[in-house]
Amino acid sequence: MPIIDNARDFGRIAAANAISDVYAMGGKPLLALSVLGMPINKLPTEVITEILNGGVEICKEAGIPLAGGHSIDSLEPIFGLVVAGIVDPARVARNSAAQAGDLLLLSKPLGVGMMTTALKKGLLPPEGYAEVLATMTQLNKVGQQLSGAEGVHAMTDVTGFGLAGHPLEVARGSGLAAVVDFAKVP
Repeated sequence: MPIIDNARDFGRIAAANAISDVYAMGGKPLLALSVLGMPINKLPTEVITEILNGGVEICKEAGIPLAGGHSIDSLEPIFGLVVAGIVDPARVARNSAAQAGDLLLLSKPLGVGMMTTALKKGLLPPEGYAEVLATMTQLNKVGQQLSGAEGVHAMTDVTGFGLAGHPLEVARGSGLAAVVDFAKVP
């Protein structure tokens, strides 16, 4: 279920999320294919077109084509991308390769979940919407640059599972425990 009501923004967010997964491994995206499920008897084709246009917009920003995809009739709107990319095997950043003493560096602000909840309840002012949208559509290109750098052992994207879930995923995958000093969280 989309967390944003604007069709184009929904497409942009979904595309940025999928493409950023490739960056989070240190990779360079090459192309994307769409996965689209829409209630075709309920949504006008103009809305579906806007979702796809949002995805194309972010693909262009990443320098890759949206080269096709697959669509089905579904009860709820579903849109995402399958993104193919390349990475030097020596520079692959896995979310299971952290080492004891590693620090967690954030490339985006936290709080998207709280802001989108406020949006759904009608409590988020327009400037808050602009801020959360800018965060959710920002490509994590920095991952490609950090992969393989001195001291960078693991990378992940902090999206749907938030600050609690993603570090836990990295810690468990690496056979470690994670400690978050909330006084130092921005």
